[in-house]
Amino acid sequence: MSARYQRILLKLSGEILAGSAGHGIDEAVMVKLADEIREVHDLGVQIGIVTGGGNIFRGLAASTRGMDRVGADYMGMLATVINGLALQHSLERRGLYTRVMSAIEMARVCEPYIRRRAVRHLEKGRIVVLAAGTGNPYFTTDTAAALRAIEIGAEVILKATKVDGVYSDDPVKDPKATLFQEITYLDILNRGLKVMDATAVTLCMDNRIPFVVFNVGQRGNLVQVVQGEKVGTIVKE
Repeated sequence: MSARYQRILLKLSGEILAGSAGHGIDEAVMVKLADEIREVHDLGVQIGIVTGGGNIFRGLAASTRGMDRVGADYMGMLATVINGLALQHSLERRGLYTRVMSAIEMARVCEPYIRRRAVRHLEKGRIVVLAAGTGNPYFTTDTAAALRAIEIGAEVILKATKVDGVYSDDPVKDPKATLFQEITYLDILNRGLKVMDATAVTLCMDNRIPFVVFNVGQRGNLVQVVQGEKVGTIVKE
């Protein structure tokens, strides 16, 4: 089956990379993710990836404990680079050419993020891992994913989570919460659903870029989403 999308932006949270341990990088999870990403790449899809950093350091949580918010956010951005380099290692062991590009310049570690260069890498079939968020404090990696998707011309954002999609309420707290197959940006904002932060949702809405929330823990879901099958929840106009 062919791919529905030619260029995607995959958002991987630090929570996903931590696996069941809840912190650090779970090697088994990284292996499974890399295998699925290779399957998507084999369909001829151009892949950009934005990594979170919450498995290593969460800036907002540290700031609530009294740490300077700006400094804490920069520490969180550095954590996303660590995750990006780990992901690059797993992907390259599977024969995939990968580039890590950082919004904060660190020439000895990875390339600086330059939009035209990122697009060129994608056109050459390389997987581009976009690390260090937006390079600015006070912005989440969800917002970074929305911003980068727009900049590189991705057709869709795939938000990998541990749940099956967007629910009417937290399914852990409310067993009767219903799963939406489709929902609009405005519904997400009006209902206050904690799917993506409001800045990210608004960016997607203003630029008409849909995003799909799906459970990446279920083998094959990522490939099915890319092929356009009804997996998870699609958020659009």
